[in-house]
Amino acid sequence: MLPNGDAFPQVAQSAWVAPGAYVIGDVRLGEESSVWYGAVLRGDTEPIHIGARTNVQDGCVLHADPGYPAIVGEGCVVGHNAVVHGCEIEDDCLVGMGATILNGAKIGGGSIVAAGAVVPEGREFPPRSLIVGLPAKRVGDVSDEQAANIPSGASEYVERAAAHRESLAKRT
Repeated sequence: MLPNGDAFPQVAQSAWVAPGAYVIGDVRLGEESSVWYGAVLRGDTEPIHIGARTNVQDGCVLHADPGYPAIVGEGCVVGHNAVVHGCEIEDDCLVGMGATILNGAKIGGGSIVAAGAVVPEGREFPPRSLIVGLPAKRVGDVSDEQAANIPSGASEYVERAAAHRESLAKRT
């Protein structure tokens, strides 16, 4: 974790940041959130907020541009190598591996952004949207079964983070 000017990351005591991840500047990590190996969260122009029980998986990049903070709600799963840039993702969303969400976009709560999807600047989607493609489009509603899987995925990563923290503590 690194400062940027006078801005220091604010990390909840129960949050976990993997070795090799970078959390820089004006970044706030909520309770039981996790940032995994190789991820970069760079809050140098606007803040980045990560909600409670949200995981930012390996290789993700979160950044913002002036006027566009990056906000990820509670209970979200941000899959490997996703790019979250200057946008808002509401609670209980799944961002698939390799997806990109650009400045000013807003993803409604309980939505799924499919792996590899690219959400253009300024695009807004209502809650429980199933979002796919390049450029990303809403192709339907998230089913009840799909919606139920998002919180369980978030909980699974809370448990994994605790296991990794414990394992690493034994090595020091």
